[in-house]
Amino acid sequence: MKTGLLADWRAAEWDARRWPDFRAAELACKCGGRFCGGEYVHDPVFLDALQRMRDALGAPVIVNSGHRCALWNAHVGGAPASEHKRIAADIRLAGHAPGALLRAARGAGFSSFGFYRSFLHMDLRPGRRWFGGAAARRFWSPVIIEEDMAWWK
Repeated sequence: MKTGLLADWRAAEWDARRWPDFRAAELACKCGGRFCGGEYVHDPVFLDALQRMRDALGAPVIVNSGHRCALWNAHVGGAPASEHKRIAADIRLAGHAPGALLRAARGAGFSSFGFYRSFLHMDLRPGRRWFGGAAARRFWSPVIIEEDMAWWK
């Protein structure tokens, strides 16, 4: 199975039995061909964690952003060292209790989180956490405290 950076998500050898609720296209760069041809990072460990999270939630999840080519990342204002330039997921909060989404993500193996008002960023780097502004901090702080602040340290 091809893993790593693929110039086009269509080259991914997708295992629909292993990851039935996701498709490579939804995790590929969303620049629409402006800067790349649908760049995608195929990482089975990441995909397994994403599927475990979806299974634990028992509900669909919407990936706002997965992989980003370097130019698209810069265009959308992503951090220069953004994990999206490898593989990360911004999951839309709509339709999910924030605490349940965070629990499912942590339980699935995600360990770095960016807390935003309308989505949760997650990736597999060791323990990085941040808030996307004051409104996000106000929104997420009660959820994090309720979920057990010990994991935050």
